[in-house]
Amino acid sequence: MSDLLARHRAVMPAWLALYYDTPIEIVSGKGNRLTDAEGRTYLDFFAGIVTNTLGYDVAEVRDAVERQLARGVAHTSTLYLLRGQVELAEKIARLSGIPEAKVFFTNSGTEANETALLLATCARGSDQVLAMRNSYHGRSYGTTAVTGNRSWKNSALSPLNVHYLHGTDRDLPAFRALSDAGYIDACVADLREVLATAAAPDLACLIAEPVQGVGGLTAPPDGLLAAYKEVLDEHGILFVSDEVQTAWGRTGEHFWGIGAHGVVPDAMTFAKGLGNGVAIGGVVARGDLMDVLPANSLSTFGGNPIATAAANATLDYILDHELQTNAARLGEVLMAGLRPLVETLPSVAAVRGKGLMLGMELVRPGTGEPAPELAAAALEATRERGLLIGKGGLRGNVLRMAPPLTLHEEEAREGLEVLVEAVSAVDAAARS
Repeated sequence: MSDLLARHRAVMPAWLALYYDTPIEIVSGKGNRLTDAEGRTYLDFFAGIVTNTLGYDVAEVRDAVERQLARGVAHTSTLYLLRGQVELAEKIARLSGIPEAKVFFTNSGTEANETALLLATCARGSDQVLAMRNSYHGRSYGTTAVTGNRSWKNSALSPLNVHYLHGTDRDLPAFRALSDAGYIDACVADLREVLATAAAPDLACLIAEPVQGVGGLTAPPDGLLAAYKEVLDEHGILFVSDEVQTAWGRTGEHFWGIGAHGVVPDAMTFAKGLGNGVAIGGVVARGDLMDVLPANSLSTFGGNPIATAAANATLDYILDHELQTNAARLGEVLMAGLRPLVETLPSVAAVRGKGLMLGMELVRPGTGEPAPELAAAALEATRERGLLIGKGGLRGNVLRMAPPLTLHEEEAREGLEVLVEAVSAVDAAARS
């Protein structure tokens, strides 16, 4: 055991998991590659859990942060006017498509979702919330309550009364034979039944991820969330789209993940990739919804001058370099190379995702049972070959790939080659 690993285990929580049998320490990065303390360089296909949107050591972001630091002000608080915060809010409000939108900045996706839940429950005078099965919305008390993935639910206690909906469970026997349209109809019928039987009047909101990252890159069929919103609107129930992982063009087809459903939510939460590694999150919502809180509130560090300098530079870079288009193009390169594995490797049950947000589900050959041990083996096999990926899913058997949006085609093909080789080796070992 390394000295640093021993020190980590002595002072950090036991539930703070580390990847790999021999965890690595990242010490430097450039472009889309990282170097560990042993001098080994890796192509990054996970981006710090969908966070380093532009990769590493990006001059535009670094210069923006250094300019702010040179002014001597890293923090003042929201009690004073912050030019960078206002400029960033203007951009996000414009890009959101939400009428008369306002923005509140936080430090993380968890805090952003907490804020959205606070707004919705205050606006509706209700503690009842609809959420999706297999979802993940954060690690705090309130966001754990609306998380529909038992692997991440640390407490049965809740400040909210939550009802879970179908939407990403097409593999269940009741839905397996249905078409997309049939599945959407079944899900909407179930929503109406929940509202008629399990819920009291005046529910606050539905909170949903357009693509469930932690859930293993599962996603509802395009149009389901719009069909849900039609029902919600009948009852005045608000809709919150959790865009913590799907914003900023990552899915390729739309700037926000919810765009695939052709609907504008009442609020969207965001975080992760906005600051390219600098901590920032927030909520963009209809102005009347954002203004609903009756008491004072603020965020000491949310939207601070350093974070908004990084975020403004990152967002400008995404737009100026058309990275959404890049995500769509290279996502198809990766999908085209990975899809055939479903037919050729018995341990690969599915390949799914959108843009540069991809998942590969691994199962035990012969039985088709979820194989978290194969996912762990694939994680090791890709690292040994110089590629960093992630894993997740309800049963821990899904490989997760979310490279920086600045990925080049040669890097995409390099990573694809490693993935195919590593997963093929794991599959062969599982069948031997």
